[in-house]
Amino acid sequence: MRAAKQLPLPLRQHGGRRPGAGRKPKGPRPLVSHKARALFDKPLPVHVTLRVGEDVWNLRSGRSYRRLKSSLAAAAGRFGLRVIAFSIQGNHLHFIVEANDTEALSRGMQGLCIRMAKALNAMMRRSGRVFADHYHSRLLRSPSETVSAIAYVLDNHRHHHGEGGVDRYSSAALDDGERVKLLSRPVGWLLRVGWRRARWDTRQ
Repeated sequence: MRAAKQLPLPLRQHGGRRPGAGRKPKGPRPLVSHKARALFDKPLPVHVTLRVGEDVWNLRSGRSYRRLKSSLAAAAGRFGLRVIAFSIQGNHLHFIVEANDTEALSRGMQGLCIRMAKALNAMMRRSGRVFADHYHSRLLRSPSETVSAIAYVLDNHRHHHGEGGVDRYSSAALDDGERVKLLSRPVGWLLRVGWRRARWDTRQ
């Protein structure tokens, strides 16, 4: 069927692309892009970043960390999403996750975000939005990308807080019992075998 001819009249429009349209940043940092995420249909590692709102308490505290760990334990392995590594900074979180496919990433992260938001709101005795925007994700498709992302996540405290050694607010500091409860075994080639083919260099 032939498309309708556009009217030459300057009709007032609602919606659509126009200068200045869209959500505005809530602070000095821009919001996460709302473009469609890359599609995938096999287990792949993903670097996920989540930023909390300005009115949310410091995440690098014992009380916050306990609630975040409880949320991770409750969400472990659900919806085909597996948390492999994480680090918690003052106002954001980094995860290395493995998802079975695009839908598993979406559903699994939605479930984890809901659990964390409820736990943090209960701690702060408030309700409302916890995360500043939806999560940012980057697919890791090669051994070198995977190793670099894991090193970045586990060493993120050096950049933000100038601390050396193992970050106590990261998966690197978990004991064996906590590791079993909070983290999952990967099933995809990159996180089982492939990363060993890249040079592990935490100085990146």
